[in-house]
Parts: sequence; C-alpha cells; structure tokens
Amino acid sequence: MRNSESGDDAGAAPSETAPARSGTVQAVERAVDLLEAMADAGGTVSLSDLAATSGLPLPTIHRLVRTLAGRGYVRQQSPREYALGPRLVRIGDTAGRLVGTWARPRLVELVDALGESANLALLEGTQIVYVAQEPGRHSMRMFTEVGRRVSPHCTAVGKALLARMPDDKVRDVLRHTDMVAHTDQTITDVGVFAAEIDEVRALGYALDEGEQELGVRCVAVALDGPLPAAVSISGPTTRMTDDLIASAVPLLRSAADALTDEMARHDAASA
Repeated sequence: MRNSESGDDAGAAPSETAPARSGTVQAVERAVDLLEAMADAGGTVSLSDLAATSGLPLPTIHRLVRTLAGRGYVRQQSPREYALGPRLVRIGDTAGRLVGTWARPRLVELVDALGESANLALLEGTQIVYVAQEPGRHSMRMFTEVGRRVSPHCTAVGKALLARMPDDKVRDVLRHTDMVAHTDQTITDVGVFAAEIDEVRALGYALDEGEQELGVRCVAVALDGPLPAAVSISGPTTRMTDDLIASAVPLLRSAADALTDEMARHDAASA
C-alpha cells in the first residue's frame, strides 16, 4: 500500500522529501488503497487491520473511511469494523460491462476457432463475476448470464485466478467462501482443493469437470497482469473432449496475453 508522504492528514500537501506521483492526489490514492485492501480482505475489515496493511495512521484511516461511508461506498459494521458499501455495486457493474465490451473481439475469435461458448470473468473480493460471454456456434450451447456471481471453488475461471495467488491468500479467500457442493464433482475439502490449485499452477490452466453444473466442462486461463480476470471455453462434456481442451489451451493463452498487452498499452497511454 502507498504511504509515501509523511504526516497523517489525508488532505495534506505532499512533502518535498517524498512527493506524490506527478498529477495524482494523495487523499484519492489513499482512499482507493483502502477500498482495495477491504476487497482483498473479503469486503469486511477492522480499522486496525487496515492500519497494518496500509501503513497509514489510524486517524487518517478513520477520516477517509468516514468520508467513504458518508457517500455509501463503505458501511460501518461495528465501532471498529467496516464493509464495502452498496454504492460500489453500480460502479462495479458498469465497469464490468465496459471490460466485457473491450474483451468481446477476443471472445469472438475463440468461438470462431473452437465453436464453444467463450467467457470472461473477474474475481471481485471472494466471488467470481462473469462480465462477458460470446455464445457458441452449436444449437446446444452453454449460456452464462453476464453479471452472475459464483464461488471460485467450483469454476475453472475461479481456480485459474486463485492459482495466481500465494497459498495464504487462497486460504483466506476460501475462509470467506461457502464451499458448497453444486454437484457430486464439486471439491469441498480445503486440502483437496489446495492440491487442485497446485496442479493448475503446474499446468498453466484450470478445468471445471462438471463441478458447477453436471454435464458441463470448462477450461480457463488467467490473464497475467493486474486485472484479476480469466478467459474460458465451456460446453457439454460430449463435445469438450480432451482433444478439444488441448486445442483450446494455447488459444486461451494467446487471448489472455493479447488482453493483458492491450490493457498495458491503454494504461501507458493514460499515464
């Protein structure tokens, strides 16, 4: 977390010895850092934990959080504990739709090459949210409602994204996740799931073997960048054969790399 300026006043001017980044506002950076820290912690966190992760003094954190709570972006759970607020939902949904629009050409390419439905999903806190889908070319195809939220333990995209995290972070996410069994194939044991994540790291891709919905198979690859996103192909197990999976993985990696590069160019142009 950033704490480049001295003092605990969120509105203070940057010091000359440790200036803020050119063109940025210190208080805004700090507020965003706190929101991200809350999301990383599962959405609810104590002020003392925020102080430990951000390096900011408690008076500064209290003022920032109180301001965010006044606008509905944070809500108070108890005297010393806060949660992400409902007003963030509208912002997140709009941003997710824009990300989906930006990624759609890559999903179309995957469908054209493989025939099955292509998806883009993000990890938001401890949940997976689907932000885009391009339907497959078959009469019987998989539909995932854009905006749908699911637990990461039963999806290929969730596994792919968790595999990019250190083990302690994975365990933290799982502690805030209800690892319910959606089918007989769903992994509900933390130890078994940890072994599954190790395999995903070794392979570089993740599989959903009918763990969210019986008769449906999915393969996913995570983007290698700051955006916690993954692309996937899903379809009936009768068509999602091992041969099709083998063909899909390099194409998914190519799509993920292209999306990562496009995002990096956009960020560089906006800097």
